Amino acid sequence: MMAKRYFNKMLNEGIVPTKHTYNIIIWGFFLSLRFETAMRFYEDMQSRGISPDVVTYNTMINGYNRFKKMDEAEMLFVEMKEKNIVPTVISYTTMIKGYVGVERVDDALRLFAEMKSFNIKPNDVTFTTLIPGLCDAGKMAEAQIVLKEMVDKYISPKDNSIFMKLLTCQCESGDLEAAADVLKAMIRLSIPTEAAHYGILIENFCKAGMFDRAIKLLDKLVEKDIILRPQISMDVEASAYNPMIQHLCHHGQTGKAEVFFRQLMKKGVLDPSSFNNLIRGHSKEGNPDSAFEIIKIMARRGVPKDADAYKLLVESYLRKGEPADAKTALDSMIEDGHLPDSSLFRSVMESVFEDGRVQTASRVMKSMVEKGVKENMDLVAKILEALFMRGHVEEALGRIDLLMQSGCAPNFDSLLSAVSEKDKTIAALKLLDFCLERDCILDVSSYEKVLDALLTGGKTLNAYSILSKILEKGGISDWKSCEDLIASLNQEGNTKQADILSRMIRGGETVQGSKKGKKQAAVSS
Repeated sequence: MMAKRYFNKMLNEGIVPTKHTYNIIIWGFFLSLRFETAMRFYEDMQSRGISPDVVTYNTMINGYNRFKKMDEAEMLFVEMKEKNIVPTVISYTTMIKGYVGVERVDDALRLFAEMKSFNIKPNDVTFTTLIPGLCDAGKMAEAQIVLKEMVDKYISPKDNSIFMKLLTCQCESGDLEAAADVLKAMIRLSIPTEAAHYGILIENFCKAGMFDRAIKLLDKLVEKDIILRPQISMDVEASAYNPMIQHLCHHGQTGKAEVFFRQLMKKGVLDPSSFNNLIRGHSKEGNPDSAFEIIKIMARRGVPKDADAYKLLVESYLRKGEPADAKTALDSMIEDGHLPDSSLFRSVMESVFEDGRVQTASRVMKSMVEKGVKENMDLVAKILEALFMRGHVEEALGRIDLLMQSGCAPNFDSLLSAVSEKDKTIAALKLLDFCLERDCILDVSSYEKVLDALLTGGKTLNAYSILSKILEKGGISDWKSCEDLIASLNQEGNTKQADILSRMIRGGETVQGSKKGKKQAAVSS
């Protein structure tokens, strides 16, 4: 509107506008989407006897294009030629742009051919106008021909977005070779390739099962540090890198996958799927330490870990003969909220147990029971027995207590028998005492084995104490070695205990028979 005021001022001061003046102001009003005003100036120009030139026609055609008035634009284009005003590359390009805008791509192609027949050479704008229109119309074969012509003439467009569109549309059409040619065209025209360009091809090669081609592209992407270029505006999408990483990790190339993904991480990518595939890949390839490093990175960055990835890691450590590390990985798995299955618990318990790490196996067992896993009781029994044998009695009793609370009581008779027969008399005594306090049901033979072991080991007071408790609970009263125990107590000077025990056995008394009975027995002695 300021331009219009100056135009009016020119007229008021008697300055006659020229063709150039009208061309400028008509272009300005079309640019401002003031169609009616632009048309009035065009009519005023003609009324003053000023004939339009090629610039005027190009401006008017472009204005009509902006308002999707292609019929009017066509009429002007024909009129221009009838007046022997030769259309320029701008004229043809503007018409082509208009046809593309109203989805008349065949007419755009017709004009493209016509301009070349008149030896008018298309410029970069012509190509970048026509190619996207061909893509939108699904004319990918024609788009490929036009692209080839552009490359052969070494015309490098200012708008590089057409290559992304070409790549995408060629892939969608299923012509991956044509899509690959787009990338080659960019390289030949010295147009900077970005990670996203490679990503589209990688994704579609993966979808087509052409992983060798995808890997070659990935190698170039990594070797040239394309992902890390600071001027990169388009990154690789997850739909491209996830299947690529998964394939590499499933086919013994996890190291290559990790190098690629670490570049993505520097760009801020924290994709859980790729992380977990790296764990799986390293684990399957026998590199559990590398897998555990990935887990540490995930932990620092708050990326969730999959249960099956953890399981593969634990199994990898076990295959490598590193049970302690397998247990560490299992602990991490549990801390992350995953529940290992019973077979995984068993594998770790067996491995550390066979490695002589009984207390470590005991801790795995504790975790298993606390998580409600009630299988593997045969292995639990072995671990409990080993704890007693090694003198870890309190720990063993604590584990038994946990098992009982979980409804998984061990076979006490078997445990008592094993411990007694191997001369672990104090362990046997504490286990039997534990059973008596909790009113566990035991075979008579279990009592006798413990008592026999105590008596044989010269632990007469211990034997007296536990036998008293057995009798209080209504247990055995006809132990064949009872007289031997009484005799041993007397010989050792423990006559008071010998007399009480004698009365309990012969008189049928029990310590349960009241404090008075106890007092009388003491006085008698």
